[in-house]
Amino acid sequence: MWIDRARAGRYLCAGWRWARLLAPRHTASGVRVFYGHDLVPAEGEPVAGGTAKFQRLARRFPNSSTDFSLLYLGSTSLPRDLGPLLRLARRREIPVVVNQDGVAYPGWAGEATEELNARYRRALQAADHVLFQSQFSKDSSDLFLGEPAGRWEVLYNAVDVDHFTPAATAPTDGPVLLLGGDQTQAYRLELALRTFVLVLERNPAARLLVAGRLVSPAEPLLEELGIRDRVELVGRYAQRDAPNLIRRAHLLLHTKVNDPCPSAVIEAMACGLPVVYPASGGTVELVGDEAGIGVPHPEGWERDEPPSPEALADAVLQVLAARPAYSAAARERAVERFSLEPWLDRHAELFTELTRRPRSRPS
Repeated sequence: MWIDRARAGRYLCAGWRWARLLAPRHTASGVRVFYGHDLVPAEGEPVAGGTAKFQRLARRFPNSSTDFSLLYLGSTSLPRDLGPLLRLARRREIPVVVNQDGVAYPGWAGEATEELNARYRRALQAADHVLFQSQFSKDSSDLFLGEPAGRWEVLYNAVDVDHFTPAATAPTDGPVLLLGGDQTQAYRLELALRTFVLVLERNPAARLLVAGRLVSPAEPLLEELGIRDRVELVGRYAQRDAPNLIRRAHLLLHTKVNDPCPSAVIEAMACGLPVVYPASGGTVELVGDEAGIGVPHPEGWERDEPPSPEALADAVLQVLAARPAYSAAARERAVERFSLEPWLDRHAELFTELTRRPRSRPS
């Protein structure tokens, strides 16, 4: 019943928005951004996927759902009424910016690959300007979606480095490993737990924090491995609580392969956590050579083949042995490359340019 009411509420909001959108109007000048959704999570509220970028952008550009001069879309959170919105933008010569994350590929999307990519492709090809979250995002998009019709650039995700800061003192217990973000693929949780067992053999005081939404139950494997008392299932958390959670750990264990540009990695680095991860996707570009260790594994699109637990555990132990140096490098890299203010400034420049220049919309 609650789900039906929530769905009805969304339809009612969308209907009211479209009634206002289609009414005769006087167009004012200036940058007014619509993110394709009637509600953008308030600052500090839980977010997922593209809504995290909307939340950060809304600091400077509040969501304007009915009188917008620019349409900003995130590939991982495209609106249900994508087609009508794109047609309206074209008719009114409203510029479209797409923030392109990843694509669907057979290794995780299976038979739904083309169905998912069709929506991504539609948004991408309608965009006046595409912001790829990493070079990996650009390369995979070119492969599965085709090259964009409009202009493009690589703009990595960003983090508020004044909010995400290192702990005053490192946790005294542990070592503590953090599996951050949402665990939306079953292998990510299993790989982390099996890796942790091997770390635990060398560090009997070690603990693992598992954050985010789980798509598979953890309890059976926890019981099988005999580590229930060493693992804490944190669950989903609000952005306002994220720094305190990250500061409880010494290291981020990120187990997703082919991850385009994970914000969880940038947030952890800003808090001084080094990262151990599969050496694929955009994560390699984020962490570099000094802020953690990427573990090689078979790369391909037909199936996901992450590193072995043994290889990940070896990397974890190597990083922990030199954690102060890795930690300092992680914080420095986050501040220098992924600070929020320059990211917002670039958006401001782009939005101003697009809303002022003569239109040459992709065909």
